[in-house]
Order: sequence, then C-alpha cells, then structure tokens
Amino acid sequence: MATLRQLRTRVASIGNIQRVTNAMYMVAAAKMRRAQEAIESARPYAEQLDTILRRLQGSIDPGENPLFVERPVERAAVVVVTADRGLCGAFNGNVSRRAQTELEAIESEVDIVTVGRKGSAFLRGRGFDVTTDHADVFRVLQFSRAAEIAEQLTKDFVEGRVDKVLLVFSEFRSVALQEPVVHQLLPIVASEPSESVDGDYIFEPDPAQLLDILVPRHVNFQVWRALLESNAGFFAAQMTSMDNASKNAGDLIDELTREMNKARQSSITLELMDIIGGAEAVAS
Repeated sequence: MATLRQLRTRVASIGNIQRVTNAMYMVAAAKMRRAQEAIESARPYAEQLDTILRRLQGSIDPGENPLFVERPVERAAVVVVTADRGLCGAFNGNVSRRAQTELEAIESEVDIVTVGRKGSAFLRGRGFDVTTDHADVFRVLQFSRAAEIAEQLTKDFVEGRVDKVLLVFSEFRSVALQEPVVHQLLPIVASEPSESVDGDYIFEPDPAQLLDILVPRHVNFQVWRALLESNAGFFAAQMTSMDNASKNAGDLIDELTREMNKARQSSITLELMDIIGGAEAVAS
C-alpha cells in the first residue's frame, strides 16, 4: 500500500495534469469555434459555385474540359489529410485507417500525397511510400496553401501523370462527430440535375470560357474545404479528448483522496493504540 506522502505526491501531480488539460480544452474550444465559423462562411460560396457549374454543364459538352474527362485509371493519386499534432483521441487514426483501406482497394499504381504529419507517419509505418508530404499546413492555415496543392494535382491530372485524384479527410459534422470520407476530386463528376437548376440561362461570356475560369476555382475550393473540415474536426476532437482527460483526472484524484484519508485514519488509529498501550504499561 502506498504511503501517505506518496499519495499526496500523486494527487498533486494529477492536479497539475488536470490544470494543463483544462487549459488545452479552453484553447481547443476557442480555435474550434473560429474553425467552425470559417466552414459556415465558406459553405454558401461552395453551394453557389456548385449550382453555377451544374448550369454550365447543361449548356455544353463536359468532355470539352479536360478536368471532366474520365479515362481508364492506370495511376491514381490519393490525398490524405490529417493533423500535424496528436492529443485528439482517435481523430488521426480514423482518417489514416480509412485511407489505408482505400489504398489497399486500389488495383492500379498510386501516388500518396499527405497533408499533416500524423497521416504521413501512419502510412510510412505500414510500408506505404509517400510521394509528397505537405507538413505544417495547419500552423497558419491559408487558402494559398490549398491552391498550391490543388494546382499541382490539377497539373498532374491534365498532363496524364495520374488518371484519378481522391481526397481522404475527416468531415466535420458536429463537435461530437467527425466522419472520415473519400471524395473524388478529379475528374469532376457531373452532378445530377435538379429542379433548382432547370431552365434556360444566358451566360456572358460563353459557358465554355466560364468553365475554364470556374472549374479550377472549384478544384481549389474543394481542397480548401477539406483543410477547413479537418482543422475544425481536429480541434473538436482535441476539445472532447481534453475534457475526458480532465474528468478522468478528477475521478482519479477523488479515488486517491479516499485512499489518502484511509491511510491517515490508519496512522491515527495506530498512534492511538500506541498511546493507549503505553498508558496501560505505565499504569500497571
């Protein structure tokens, strides 16, 4: 059984850890709110851009734009988006395992592009060769980094180095739910027509020129969206993980406090017995 001094030391140590996890929870909560606001601000633009692209697709032959052309897949590129840091529960592991499943299912040759240190370390540790690694993207998250990644992927696709590009990232559903998803980035899959985009429209300039302008923006924004979703999901997972750690630390402190009280009570009882025994010896 641990001594009273050892128990006090353990309680103090766990109390220090609890203060750290509480501070990390507050920081993650603040950053998560900002990341969530960024996603909510970007969604109206994404919806409007998608609506315009669907209208343009109905006006011309999508095969005229190289980013819409599907061809036999001899080589694919898989972009795996994870965080650079841990302390976020199973967030990075879930995305990495989803990527591993997708990679094992691809029968053609594959280029692996990672965004975030955790995904790169996970895949390399399981024997996958990472072609390109983008680290420290989330240190200062900027649209220019997303555009840089998207432009390279677009260039590889247009020049025929890859025939298909997939994005694997964690989609932010809520603070408690981040779901790993696989999204086909290239070639762009034509959306199903809907009632909201039916009708005749006059475009200026012509639809082909508009597609040449808007399609690259669409690809850039899809990569940017994946980064935003992953960033918000990471902070939400870290916030939940730190909250659970703080609660577990509190439970452990309560348990150790009960043991400490029992140890103190036992020492007091022994001291009283010694005193009573000594008094009886003197009296006799």
